[in-house]
Amino acid sequence: MTTTDSTTADAPAAAPFESATAITADPTDGRAPVLSTRAALQGPASAIAGAELLATAHGIYEASLNGARATDSVLNPGWTVYESRLQVQRFDVTEQARSGGEEIELSVLLGRGWWNGDFGFGDAASNYGDENALLAALVITYADGSTQTVATDETWTATDSPITFATIYDGQHEDRTLAAGDPRPVRVTEIDRSTLIEQASPLITRHETRRPEKIWTSPSGKTLLDFGQNLVGWLRFTVTGPAGTEITLRHAEVLEHEELGTRPLRAAKATDQLVLSGDVDGDYFEPTFTFHGFRYAEVTGWPGELTAEDIEAVVVHSDIPRTGWFESSHEGVNQLISNSIWSQRGNFLAVPTDCPQRDERLGWTGDIAAYAATAAYQFDVSDFLHSWLLDVQAEASLPPLSFVPFVVPDILKLRVGGADPFSDGDPKEIPTAIWGDAAVWVAEALWNAYGDLDRLRAEYPGMVLHLESVERALSPTGLWDQGFQFADWLDPDAPADSPADAKADKGVVATACLIRSARFAAETARLLGEEADAARWQDLADRTLAAFTEAYVSADGHIVSDCATVYALAITFDLLDEGTRPRSAERLAELVREANYQVSTGFAGTPFVTWALSETGHVEDAYRLLLEDSNPSWLYPVSMGATTIWERWDSMLPDGSINPGEMTSFNHYALGAVADWIYQVILGIRAAEPGYRRILIQPTPGPGIDWAKGAYDSVVGRIEVSWESAADGSFALTATIPDGIEADVVLPDGARHTVTGGRHSF
Repeated sequence: MTTTDSTTADAPAAAPFESATAITADPTDGRAPVLSTRAALQGPASAIAGAELLATAHGIYEASLNGARATDSVLNPGWTVYESRLQVQRFDVTEQARSGGEEIELSVLLGRGWWNGDFGFGDAASNYGDENALLAALVITYADGSTQTVATDETWTATDSPITFATIYDGQHEDRTLAAGDPRPVRVTEIDRSTLIEQASPLITRHETRRPEKIWTSPSGKTLLDFGQNLVGWLRFTVTGPAGTEITLRHAEVLEHEELGTRPLRAAKATDQLVLSGDVDGDYFEPTFTFHGFRYAEVTGWPGELTAEDIEAVVVHSDIPRTGWFESSHEGVNQLISNSIWSQRGNFLAVPTDCPQRDERLGWTGDIAAYAATAAYQFDVSDFLHSWLLDVQAEASLPPLSFVPFVVPDILKLRVGGADPFSDGDPKEIPTAIWGDAAVWVAEALWNAYGDLDRLRAEYPGMVLHLESVERALSPTGLWDQGFQFADWLDPDAPADSPADAKADKGVVATACLIRSARFAAETARLLGEEADAARWQDLADRTLAAFTEAYVSADGHIVSDCATVYALAITFDLLDEGTRPRSAERLAELVREANYQVSTGFAGTPFVTWALSETGHVEDAYRLLLEDSNPSWLYPVSMGATTIWERWDSMLPDGSINPGEMTSFNHYALGAVADWIYQVILGIRAAEPGYRRILIQPTPGPGIDWAKGAYDSVVGRIEVSWESAADGSFALTATIPDGIEADVVLPDGARHTVTGGRHSF
């Protein structure tokens, strides 16, 4: 991947851009332009020691040098807070530069992407600007040390590509019968140089391909393809047919009534089209200026019989290496973990999105706040989420905001008409718990996983900004009990059309979250040597806890609104004294049993409810909650054939129809946050110190799972655990620890052992 080093903040973009001018071209009939130039080499091609292309765009671009792609990455430059953080990519193009003889030809296809692709949802049509632009510089270094720079300027020309339309939501259309047209002048435009930064987030790349597992004809006569896995990317193929033949590809995550289930896409068309040229060698099609979330595709217009060898799905996401694995005796839990892995893959594309398929695909802060710890176990997200946290700071610092917005980058602020979608004319985008707490909780997850103090230092201003915004929002009682809150969003008992109407009192949820955030901010300040700040945030945490206890917690352990979420937060965030905690824990277990072990929590409670049970001695209840498969539960979607985490517990109803709610995604990772508990408690791999400088191995077996095994590639090396629990009560554990690292091994009977490196069996 192309990233910064392990240090902290953004590095300004490099000097070769000093000779470059941003250029654009007015599209012809909406066709994506190809911007190009030719230049004579100042030395022989054989004398080229190296060549590097630096590029960025308002929009997305694909660069080629001497007819060969400059990079295997796609959708560059990704999506950041463009007003202050526009990433510059660097590609080694030495071989391409040497292949052109006495001259080089540099061409760049320019598209809309996130810059002006009518983003948002509903009728948002949010755009950063009206026109796309390219800024590029090719730097060629010769063996004698001399250099030659070919940069974008007014001498470049533009022609038209076959792409007649391309947006991320609606898809890509190409007409191969169209001619490129005569070269025409480009137009000089502006890209603010102060926004340019070196690439900070992993590039977006292709990762694997899948052939359809089944091809059949639907009741309406449509040709349908099933790729066996809900994934994110596109279809590609080479096809031969008569000129003018139009092939249409529609995408969806599910089937309904044996046809493509497109209603959850809302306004997104998710449709690609190709008009064939008639070339006897066929037309190659790969729509890389869009992406889709899909398992199923509908193909019309295909010349002849379509077979599995004719077409493939390409899986696309940011280049985050996998680091975590889990397997157990329970196939349902194994599938749940697979679903979490695939949801993270599909939604970690440029930014941590809520969903990858409908007219949304936004960096919702609440989703990643809930899921960050899970994300950091499953994949190396050190660069990806650190860059996103810098975006959080950048977005929250842009006028008129002074708080963490609901989505980052905040495309909603550019909504046509100016009002955010949660208002009736008056904006409600104010500090909100969990969503705003992402500035703290995501940083905490990264600190625990990677232990990088320099990066924590760079992330700390975002924590401060969030906490200061919440201080202004507190009521005179010291509670965070006023203003708009999502709170326990998507409580399964909430009405389908009112997902914020949860059982949990919003003031209880928000105030509890503030205490957790203030405490970690205080810890961060102490680590950074900012003692005054540490005292300030600790005082805020202590004052807020006192107000929380007085207003919401009774002596018998009862917490206002008396539902699983409020007890889970109070227990997991350590908000209860020694006398109250056991009574609250028992009440939580009672509520879980009364619900017949069906899930009764939403976004706020779901990441913590199994933790609260197992940490207070209710291990059997935690296991039964995890392993329940009736709706609502984690395993109900698995029983319905899910291959990713669903947005709603019942995104698909038992009769196979799609939930009637407007928000019904089949790829939404937030409710998969229970995977963190599976990794740390069932498997038993934990960080005893940040960055796994010391490791805790503490598997907690329970009813329904007889064995588990897994691994985590930590920053100090691979950690492996396998255990088996027999019917006679015996227990066997094997753990492999990285060389030179100490680990505390705690067995189910409480016995504790300290080991260093190597393989150990107990």
